[in-house]
Amino acid sequence: MGSEPKLNLLLTKDEIAIAVTRLAAEISRDYRDKNPLLIAVLKGSFVFLSDLIRQLDFPLEIEFVHLSSYGKGTESSGRVRMAPGAPSQIKGRHVLVIEDIIDTGLTAAFLLDHLRRKKPASLKFCTLTDKKERRRAIVNIDYRGLTVPDKFIVGYGLDCDEMFRHLPDIYALEQ
Repeated sequence: MGSEPKLNLLLTKDEIAIAVTRLAAEISRDYRDKNPLLIAVLKGSFVFLSDLIRQLDFPLEIEFVHLSSYGKGTESSGRVRMAPGAPSQIKGRHVLVIEDIIDTGLTAAFLLDHLRRKKPASLKFCTLTDKKERRRAIVNIDYRGLTVPDKFIVGYGLDCDEMFRHLPDIYALEQ
């Protein structure tokens, strides 16, 4: 990454916890009797997913999908790659995609299009963070945690070149 990056605090762990609790309440209201399939996008969403599901008090199933459009940089390549082994038993299920961040929207749009073709009973999208200024693809966000500025963010599962995922708060990475 070159010189030592500077981290500027954007969201504290307490602010994140409040957003996660609010999202859990909204999801509980909508999915309590539906036994939904939550599909989490790896790697970034694993911390958010972990905190979220501990606040959901109804039956659900979890699958993971590994998508990438960044590689080793801080700018999206614009090309989305899906690792083999994507969830396939979706037909007729209530599906909720769990994502750490929606940035350009290209990754989310790619995944939602892929899942729609598998004919779920319903398909919704939940993101912890939303970077609206960078949107290049239209994505309907059903559950939005927090809006963040147009900066590269790390912490709470979000990374830069596999670094900073362990931080409990969310920071803007200044290079």
